[in-house]
Amino acid sequence: MDSGTIVHVDYELYNADTGDLLETTLEEVAKEHEIHQEGRGYSPLVTVVGGGQLIEGFEDSLLEAEAETEYDIDIEPTKGYGDKDTTMIETINQDKLMRAVNDPQSLGIGSSVEIEGRTGVLTLFAAGRARVDFNHPLAGRTLRYKYTIVKVVEDRAEKVVALLKSNSGHDDFEVEFDGDDVSVIVPQSMLFDTNAAMMKFRVVSVLREAMDVGKVSFVEVHEPRAAADADDHEHDCEDPDCGHESHAHGEEE
Repeated sequence: MDSGTIVHVDYELYNADTGDLLETTLEEVAKEHEIHQEGRGYSPLVTVVGGGQLIEGFEDSLLEAEAETEYDIDIEPTKGYGDKDTTMIETINQDKLMRAVNDPQSLGIGSSVEIEGRTGVLTLFAAGRARVDFNHPLAGRTLRYKYTIVKVVEDRAEKVVALLKSNSGHDDFEVEFDGDDVSVIVPQSMLFDTNAAMMKFRVVSVLREAMDVGKVSFVEVHEPRAAADADDHEHDCEDPDCGHESHAHGEEE
């Protein structure tokens, strides 16, 4: 694949030493290995080849890969999440740990904990001390990826939608081009996301790095409450003209 190509990838990620499945985009594989998560949407990973979004070993393999071909590769820690750094394993007072967590009763060996803005894994909890490993959970592990590029995105608007979805976690974007300028209608789910402003800033940067776009405009469409609640409150309003027209407001970047 050429660097900059936008692709959809189905993959299975294993601990190469134990054979345990760690993550997958395939629902049937997750069920087979008993790591299925109810309520999660299983779909291919959308990524920009060579864009630096993935670990180095996976990026290197994608640059050499072809569409609709199955690959099975092992990635050493140096091209994965790095070797374990012993300086990132810290022993602290149990009182400090207890003050940092919301629910001390939920603590146990292997629990994820956040202390002073850093996330780690609890590995010892005894004798007034707690040991927390702040390394990435996959540091020091050799990883096995089984993957297939299931789609290469060619259409310009579809590329924008793919990048928006993969960088925001939201779906159902509508995209229109006017020359090199792009207008994005924001999905309703994103209107209530407290991180929406940061997401917009990030996706604008991603779009400009991955594609040759000009002005980027975001359009928010706020449906009238009367229309949204019509089925539940159809008798609440006696005046047939009491509805309100929808309005939209746009933002340009």
